[in-house]
Amino acid sequence: MAFAVAVSGCAALKKKKPELAYEEHPVDVLYNAGADRLDHHEWNEAVDYFREVERQHPYSEWARRSILMTAYAHYMANDYSDALQDADQFISLYPGNASAPYAYYLKAICYFEQIVDVGRDQASTSEAGEALREVAKRYPTSEYAVDAKLKIDMVQDQLAGKEMTIGRYYLRAGDPMGAVGRFRTVIEKYQTTSHTPEALYRMVEVYLTLGLVDEARRNAAVLGYNYPGDPWYADAYALMTSKGLRPAIAPNPKGRRGPRSPGFNHDKGGTLPPPGQQAAATSTADAAQATTTADDPSSQPKKGGLVHGFLGL
Repeated sequence: MAFAVAVSGCAALKKKKPELAYEEHPVDVLYNAGADRLDHHEWNEAVDYFREVERQHPYSEWARRSILMTAYAHYMANDYSDALQDADQFISLYPGNASAPYAYYLKAICYFEQIVDVGRDQASTSEAGEALREVAKRYPTSEYAVDAKLKIDMVQDQLAGKEMTIGRYYLRAGDPMGAVGRFRTVIEKYQTTSHTPEALYRMVEVYLTLGLVDEARRNAAVLGYNYPGDPWYADAYALMTSKGLRPAIAPNPKGRRGPRSPGFNHDKGGTLPPPGQQAAATSTADAAQATTTADDPSSQPKKGGLVHGFLGL
């Protein structure tokens, strides 16, 4: 079914997004129109129809579902701020709903996908870490927790990388103690990341420069004991030996190496879709009954398509 779209001349000049003209329609028509737009990756139009569900049928089961689907459509369109607002709205209105875990998960993913390279501010990285840990803590046995834990490793590695970048800068700027502080943070706070071996090596390097031989020995020993096969230990061993301070543990190419970098991927293909929900009502009468039957998997048939089939809507 086609819907009228109202665009004023002034709005057109300002290049505002067209909005649906208000025209009452059954909830199933509106919701399924939004679902169809999701199927075709028409994210902004999907938002319009789901908003209409909320506006025209605010107390229906489908209005609740539409909030979450609006959040998902905004996320897919990279409108992260709007997606976060939608997810927060869902959590505020329906904190105990079975779909609330997904709202928390989507918030975390929105922060995660805004993480930038280590040379820039890492505010989103910290927010992503907090949000992902909240998902893992609140819903430890859920599929969202599994994905969250994988991404937490990426976040930790990213934050450690930022510390290393700053530490190296301090070294170049002639501030060895400032560098030590950053490298120590990696060792103490991000010790399971891929940056730990280098951080230990840099500590050896700095302490030798400062003439703090005992500290250099200690860090070299820690590096050799934990990662005897890592290239950074081979470098540390060679450096210590050149100073007449040969470590007790020799490098072992077949020995343990430091953790591998988990890599970093913003691909939305790895993001979990909204939770499986059953088919939208196919008539106004069905919609009215949805508040008592929609959450019963056996009560309604599934439809085809990405959203109706894969998402189970």
